Amino acid sequence: MSGLVAFLHRLEEGILAFLLAAMALVTFGQVVARYLFNTGAIWALELTSFLFAWLVILGMAYGVRIHSHIGVDAFIKLFDKPKQRILGLIAILAGLAYAVLLLYGSWEQTFGIIYEYEIEAEDLKIPLWIPLSVLIIGFSTMIVRLMLIAWRVIMLGESPELIADESREAVEQFEEAEDESEQQEPKA
Repeated sequence: MSGLVAFLHRLEEGILAFLLAAMALVTFGQVVARYLFNTGAIWALELTSFLFAWLVILGMAYGVRIHSHIGVDAFIKLFDKPKQRILGLIAILAGLAYAVLLLYGSWEQTFGIIYEYEIEAEDLKIPLWIPLSVLIIGFSTMIVRLMLIAWRVIMLGESPELIADESREAVEQFEEAEDESEQQEPKA
């Protein structure tokens, strides 16, 4: 099971890297076409917008996995561990409510309207439900990840880490830099 999870994590990171690279290449190609050849593709802006939307929505779920979302946890750190777990569970429930609400709305919009009425993307001439399906994928992934965090907090007693701890990371980086500079100093 661990190998499958590692594969899925690498796949997710690869997809995000591909989306970023594709977006940069399409944009660069458009700049070159416009300024060097006085031409360009009409569909490029729409494709770049879809790639960016996929990057952001999938990146949101990825951020939950690696605990990189920005947050203020100074208030929560004033409490002891059991209260921190309760406050963390409240935050997880709020995130779940948000993701479920957006998943429901995305499903209604994508499959209840756009798919049903066969609406196409304006310039790419593909069914619009295809690029908008990232909403369903992204929010579903976010729900699963938040539920896994909640399970680890409730069943395993882990600390609910939803956000990055920038202050701890900054102190660790400072200490590492200090250690490196001490090692590089010439001895007299």
